[in-house]
Amino acid sequence: MVFLFQRLAEERIQEAMEEGVFDDLPGEGEPLELEDDSMVPEELRTAYRMLKNSGHLPPELAPNQEIKQLEDLLEVVEDPAEASKARARLRVLAERVRLGRGRSTSLKTEQIYKEKLLRRFASDGE
Repeated sequence: MVFLFQRLAEERIQEAMEEGVFDDLPGEGEPLELEDDSMVPEELRTAYRMLKNSGHLPPELAPNQEIKQLEDLLEVVEDPAEASKARARLRVLAERVRLGRGRSTSLKTEQIYKEKLLRRFASDGE
């Protein structure tokens, strides 16, 4: 059954190629832009790709998108006041991204907080 379906699909593709259905498509002759999604868990890759293709991003990637937009804006903006605003916003976003990646500090802080809570609860129970 699967073989029959594959054979039928291949025949339809071949017919379409002969009819020129695939000629002059956008991006024809250009290299594919393959993205490295090796850091995304395999079970989430399809969902992330669908979100991205529909113009939506997971919340943790939204600052990166805005950073790219601001960098593009800074290349063409002529008004010094607008450029200054864009640079300030860019600094804020870059700092947020940097802090978001520096998890070791926050994990250490969380561990210290947890230990203080445990000591507090232990002393209250005495």
